[in-house]
Amino acid sequence: MAEDTRLSYGSYLQVGQLLGLQRPLSEPLHHDELLFIVIHQVYELWFKQILHELDAAMQSIDDGDLLRTSKRFRRIDAIQRLLEQQVDVLETMTPQEFNQFRDNLNPASGFQSVQFREIEFACGLEHHNVLKHIELDADQRARLERRMREPSLYDRAKGLLRRRGFKVDTHDDLVESMRTIYTRENEFYDLYLFLEELIEFDERLLLWRGRHVRMVERMIGSKSGTGGSSGAAYLARTLEYKLFPELWEVRTLLGNAPAPV
Repeated sequence: MAEDTRLSYGSYLQVGQLLGLQRPLSEPLHHDELLFIVIHQVYELWFKQILHELDAAMQSIDDGDLLRTSKRFRRIDAIQRLLEQQVDVLETMTPQEFNQFRDNLNPASGFQSVQFREIEFACGLEHHNVLKHIELDADQRARLERRMREPSLYDRAKGLLRRRGFKVDTHDDLVESMRTIYTRENEFYDLYLFLEELIEFDERLLLWRGRHVRMVERMIGSKSGTGGSSGAAYLARTLEYKLFPELWEVRTLLGNAPAPV
């Protein structure tokens, strides 16, 4: 009798393969290592989806389709909120429980997440020196180098403003253009909403970074990270990273004075 090859829930989602990817290293097996692996594998799946949505959003920006761009960022925002909530699940594990299997992680570290670096590069945050500290295969290196060569999300946002008649070539030009959009939001309402979606994306990324810092500090205090970083101290420095610095800076200039026409 021929084997039944009809599509099923399990075969479509490759559930068997997916559930076989959690392979704890602790001996004897520590109960909480499975949770640690699942949380971080789920992070990587969501990072994949964020990259998928960012690519679609950047294409929509290039097309001048801000309604479709907004749809992409609504989904990204929902995913970012989930990423932050996952920390709640991870924090059901106590520091003592984590330390009982933590040594098995060496020299692996979340610092080495290629997809998260790809998100940063795609948005225009390029710290090229990180490539020296991440073990990359040929495909991963090519992906990151491609992201560094291609116009970033911020580049495309500036390109959109330029096409709409705003000056963006210098820092001061960009800040003043943003101030005009915010001060005359009724006239440029689609651009006003677009800028707000960008800063929402940036803020939610910073909120997740901050939550991650506090979680790491809660788990390991001031110990070094498993990959050789300074642990919570290194992560705290990442809170200074802003994807769209001029978009944050322009807030200082907003008030009652009208922008020049």
